[in-house]
Amino acid sequence: MSQYYQPKRTRNLFDPASKEPYRVSRSKIELFMNCPRCFYLDRRLGISPPPSFPFSLNSAVDTLLKKEFDIHRAHGTAHPLMKAYSIDAVPLPHEKIEEWRDALRRGITHHHPATNFIVTGAIDDLWVNPKGELHIVDYKSTSKEQEVNIDAEWQISYKRQMEIYQWLFRKNGFKVSSIGYFVYCNGITDRKAFDGKLEFDVRLIPYEGDESWVEGVLVKIHTCLDGEILPSAGADCDYCRYRVSVARYEK
Repeated sequence: MSQYYQPKRTRNLFDPASKEPYRVSRSKIELFMNCPRCFYLDRRLGISPPPSFPFSLNSAVDTLLKKEFDIHRAHGTAHPLMKAYSIDAVPLPHEKIEEWRDALRRGITHHHPATNFIVTGAIDDLWVNPKGELHIVDYKSTSKEQEVNIDAEWQISYKRQMEIYQWLFRKNGFKVSSIGYFVYCNGITDRKAFDGKLEFDVRLIPYEGDESWVEGVLVKIHTCLDGEILPSAGADCDYCRYRVSVARYEK
């Protein structure tokens, strides 16, 4: 068994009897949207899904993009990509930018009174336009022959991610534009040789978010966690399908 994966834990569990606020991250909201059963097993019973493999190259791209945009943040200038797409904005200079980027320990938070949840999320970047509106920016990276877009059915998770961030910043008193941006890096594979470097085609994809679903889903999450009955599995949950298939033979 992996030393990092503990299939049963006793920490960070939801206790219906507790009056303390309970932290719910953006990624756990997405888990609920994909499969209420896996979410309940994880947050209420402490049985987490097996972890996915770390995307080290994606993390490296994220880190380098942040460094690149931070140079322009420090100088109050627009990045060439923003100029190329006629985006009238600059990276937001703010003392909390690194805090908001810290997904493991901090991020941006909001206490949701109706559920007593502390909702958390961590952004990649924030841009500000001349009207003082913030644009949520998320970095994505892949490598495929087709031009990148956010039109695939599974990319609904990207859109929900953007919308939760927009909701969080509005709840923290910021003026947030409904238009967010995906900085999408596509690894180029048609070069003659590797030569120790990987080149990317970088596209800027705008997305108009609609956060109206967030409040209702938080209430559904609270109802789910507060119950004593294991919820139904998500229709497309691979973990649940695997467990059902294996159980047929184990019995």
